[in-house]
Amino acid sequence: MRLDKFLKVSRLIKRRTVANEVSDMGRVYVNGNPAKPSKQIKEGDEIKIEYANRTVCARVLKVPQNNVSVQEASTLYEILT
Repeated sequence: MRLDKFLKVSRLIKRRTVANEVSDMGRVYVNGNPAKPSKQIKEGDEIKIEYANRTVCARVLKVPQNNVSVQEASTLYEILT
């Protein structure tokens, strides 16, 4: 699954267009490397998102095939910091 779609489906970022913009600005890292929106995500990857006033690090636990419900979204990742 693409990085921008995973961020939207997991609800780490609310909209896919915002996920694209944040990735293009270089504020999203996958396994320590800056990531483009088209980066393929797999289980075990660590995603770091730099917001304006905070940084969120998460580990991908599961990559869904389709969209998931709001209740299931939090089971896709584990917050590290």
